[in-house]
Amino acid sequence: MLLERYPLFQEAYLVNDLEESIHKWAKLFHAGPFVVVPHHKTDTFTYRGTPQEADVSYAFGYLGDMMIQFIQQHDETPSIYRDMFEAGQEGFHHVGVLVHDFEAERQRLLDMGFEPACELYADEVNASYFDTRSVNGCFTEIHGDPPHILATFAQWRRAHELFRPGDNPIMDR
Repeated sequence: MLLERYPLFQEAYLVNDLEESIHKWAKLFHAGPFVVVPHHKTDTFTYRGTPQEADVSYAFGYLGDMMIQFIQQHDETPSIYRDMFEAGQEGFHHVGVLVHDFEAERQRLLDMGFEPACELYADEVNASYFDTRSVNGCFTEIHGDPPHILATFAQWRRAHELFRPGDNPIMDR
């Protein structure tokens, strides 16, 4: 069986303030512009087998070919973010891979002994976060890659290519 190779496409960071992080990364690295998704809601969600969904906001932007995601948790609901960081702490949280065969990749990670810490379905896409800290020090997200998601990511990547110093680092969704 040929094993799919999925390159990392995303680095994600838990932050205390999305806008502050966006502005700092835009100034330091010229990352962005970023799309902000306040108080993200899913269609289905589980955290370690329970339906507990934390109140989180996201920001997505690019730095070269790498998508950068910022996550801000607004409450103290148990979550994959609180698994690594207490309230007020910030830091690198997970890497993400886009996968063509979501179920096969999910099963491969299960077969390796990793448990999904969080699974969700939103925007017509499956995503699972596996606790791979024993290998890479962070969580690993597998994310489906249907055409509408690839098109959205391509638009955000193109916005980064056109992003110039002085431009607003936050763009409309």
